[in-house]
Amino acid sequence: MGDLFTPGHIILVVIVALLLFGPKKLPELGRAFGKTLREFKDGVKNVVNDDDPPAPQASASRPKPLPVREEPEEHVINQHANDQQEHKQS
Repeated sequence: MGDLFTPGHIILVVIVALLLFGPKKLPELGRAFGKTLREFKDGVKNVVNDDDPPAPQASASRPKPLPVREEPEEHVINQHANDQQEHKQS
């Protein structure tokens, strides 16, 4: 089992491809093959990057959320009633 990719073998494969597909179809096949290889390479790269655990982030880098000010329900109801009275007077 000698060298498979010698210049003689490559020329033979190109001649057979020309006979089978014709000179007009070969550039399209080459583009499709190149695009397929690029997509495969990108897919493998994404899978490898997904396996890496995310770097831990320091808690000091995130600001603490502000506390929510809650008003008592009675105040909200009274404010709504005051708004309605002001609207009636206008």
